[in-house]
Amino acid sequence: MVRERVFIVEQHVPILLEWDGLDQMSQHLLAVNSMGEAIGCARLLEDGSIGRMAVLKEWRGKGVGSAILKSAIAINQQQDKRNIMLSAQMHAVHFYEKFGFVKCSPPYLDANIWHVDMRLETKIA
Repeated sequence: MVRERVFIVEQHVPILLEWDGLDQMSQHLLAVNSMGEAIGCARLLEDGSIGRMAVLKEWRGKGVGSAILKSAIAINQQQDKRNIMLSAQMHAVHFYEKFGFVKCSPPYLDANIWHVDMRLETKIA
């Protein structure tokens, strides 16, 4: 529901691009409010990539995205993933930079939205 509201309804991502067939082989993170309602999400691919990170509009700026991203990074580190990748929408680059991600590609269009690839090199304990 979160991805549908954010990506398909709000950002006009075509349905076929959003539901790309990778969900079944991914780990999913879900943020819920005190009523148990979904308010944010992300998915982790087997290669250490973080994707489909979304927070409902009314919950943005309240720490939900930060909590999801911290959890995604921690899970990847527990699974000995040294390089964590993501494709960031350009408006979100600064958010990811606060967590140590660095741009590693030129900007490109994906689903008619400008993105850039970002990477976080983690230290395995």
